[in-house]
Amino acid sequence: MGVKNLWDILESCKKTLPLHHLQNKKLCVDLSCWLVQFATANRSPACVKDKVYLKSLFHRLRALIALNCSVIFVTDGSIPSIKLATYRRRLGLQVERVNESTKPLPPVPSLRRNKGSEFSCMMKEAKMLGMALGIPSLDGIEEAEAQCAVLNSASLCDGCFTSDSDIFLFGARTVYRDIILADSGYVVCYEMADIERKLGFGRNSLISLSLLLGSDYSNGVHGFGTETACRFVKSVGDDSVLNQMALEGVAAIRKKRNKDRTEKDRFTEHTENDICVKKPTNEEHGLVGSESQFTEVIDAFLNPKCHSPDSEAVQRACTDLPFLRSELQQLCEMFFGWSPEKTDEYILPKIAERDLRRFRNLTHTSSALGVDTVPVTCPVSAILKPRKVHGEEYYDVSWRNMEGLKVSSVPADLVQSACSEKIAEFLSKKDEEKHNKQKRKPKPAKQTNKAAINEVDKQFKELLITIKDGARNPLTDISNNSRENYVKDILEPDFFDLCTPSPPPRASKVAKSRKPIAQSVHLIEIIDSESDVSPGAC
Repeated sequence: MGVKNLWDILESCKKTLPLHHLQNKKLCVDLSCWLVQFATANRSPACVKDKVYLKSLFHRLRALIALNCSVIFVTDGSIPSIKLATYRRRLGLQVERVNESTKPLPPVPSLRRNKGSEFSCMMKEAKMLGMALGIPSLDGIEEAEAQCAVLNSASLCDGCFTSDSDIFLFGARTVYRDIILADSGYVVCYEMADIERKLGFGRNSLISLSLLLGSDYSNGVHGFGTETACRFVKSVGDDSVLNQMALEGVAAIRKKRNKDRTEKDRFTEHTENDICVKKPTNEEHGLVGSESQFTEVIDAFLNPKCHSPDSEAVQRACTDLPFLRSELQQLCEMFFGWSPEKTDEYILPKIAERDLRRFRNLTHTSSALGVDTVPVTCPVSAILKPRKVHGEEYYDVSWRNMEGLKVSSVPADLVQSACSEKIAEFLSKKDEEKHNKQKRKPKPAKQTNKAAINEVDKQFKELLITIKDGARNPLTDISNNSRENYVKDILEPDFFDLCTPSPPPRASKVAKSRKPIAQSVHLIEIIDSESDVSPGAC
């Protein structure tokens, strides 16, 4: 939960950033917040049985791995004693109250969590899955968000994933509240620098708001809503607000609030119920007075129980772990019923993309230092073809030394920045293939027979000479009888096949504007001389 209505107060500082904003970053994840989010989104009874929450975690981690994000799982430790009442109220347990006249109870230590609960088993499965993917885990002493804030303030991580708004009160500087993995993926980000610049609230001011509005550690003060609390904190100032509230307690709050009241309300007698403080119970300790409880809450936020940045546990969690392919295949088969091939299909392209991003970072760092050669070879073997994925430009590439993966799609801008020479090689090869395809093969030269050409040329010349000398027409030498037989042979066929029926006449389409022309054969009689002409012809 965190601080009541704090996310609404920080709404103007919310930023929606594209998913690639997370590339090459080191991130701490409040694991319990993610699992609660997945379980809440899938409330069906099959959620736990079918491991839906674990599948959602797996796919979210795939996206972060492809962006070369170094992730650290941070889990909750014991429940702080100051939070016991809130914890039991969430579980629906009745909190026993003690009479105010009794003496203060001795301090109660933190309460260890039930390691055998259903949620604890979900956490164990998530940590096993993360370990196979090369993601380390850090078990916090108490609050996981407090441990994330310590790592972030010490610059051991670039940001924290959590939905608990009180992480700012523990000292976090960059918080990612949510992540969406749709086509246009994005993250919801809050920066402490924006909160200080836009709202004027520092860490002390946010702790003061938690005292007035209520949080996991206190119930707040009666009569203070969001606007009233913000005005009060701004009027006092970030530097002195905690000291004033710790020293003066309710008196300072009443004095400031009375200035904004009407004349009638100003002289109204105040009761002792103006502040809704936690009553001490068998599990809680502290004085009944509001000043002492303010001090206890302030100390819980300013000095949380966490692993120090230089501790062995933190150093071990900040060490990169190897990707365990066989262990991941076994876990996915046990949890989801996937075959090893299906698991490889999901995770290996993301691992290859991460390796390409690391190669790009190495080459850029080497060039910045003036080093020309890189001791690592490019993981991309060749570019096969371009494609579009969700409207974005991608390349299908073949990989080198990637067991179980031959081809996958990679963003074009990543290939351009990591290995531009591969793109130049691909384009050159493509142009060469296009040129070879357009180039036609030359037709083979026809072999000519010079002797035949010479013979034809010779005959043609002889024919011309014969015509020039006035050679007679062969038809004039034919006698009349021979002439008739000659014409008859031309016009009449040698025989007719009466056994074979004639083919059916074909209907021919004739244009309307054209009329069929009757065809007739005129026989022209050829005579030898003028003496054969009949007298009637003259």
